[in-house]
Amino acid sequence: MQGMGVDLDELRRLRRARDRMDREYAKPLDVAVLARTALMSEGHFSRRFREAYSETPYSYLMTRRIERAKALLRTGDMSVTDVCFAVGCTSLGSFSSRFAELVGETPSAYLARNHDEFRVVAPCQMMVVTRPRKHGGPRPVDEISFGEASSAGRA
Repeated sequence: MQGMGVDLDELRRLRRARDRMDREYAKPLDVAVLARTALMSEGHFSRRFREAYSETPYSYLMTRRIERAKALLRTGDMSVTDVCFAVGCTSLGSFSSRFAELVGETPSAYLARNHDEFRVVAPCQMMVVTRPRKHGGPRPVDEISFGEASSAGRA
């Protein structure tokens, strides 16, 4: 497989860094820390991560943080500022911009919106249904039929 550009050991190390982002999204993680996790130089790590996952390490981490922020905002128990810092962001402005870019509305608008549509979603499916989409793509909740639950909601 070496000739095809796929190094399974390297992919395992990249996955280790990606898994660390999933687990430790609220901690200060930068490319240097993640590259050390993957046992690579920063430049090599960034290039290979982008090739493997079709996005930069920063983009992946911010998507995870926004995903977690959406879950916290849906509960309505925290302010946007508190959520920003709870998910590991240090700038409210950068957080709000990235949130709006991925979700299609500001964190304040998302917080104020009614989230009853998610009551029919099993907790194990919530991550998929609410995953932030780049470039304003459709949310899975708009694409998936919930059968009886969605029929009852229209009646």
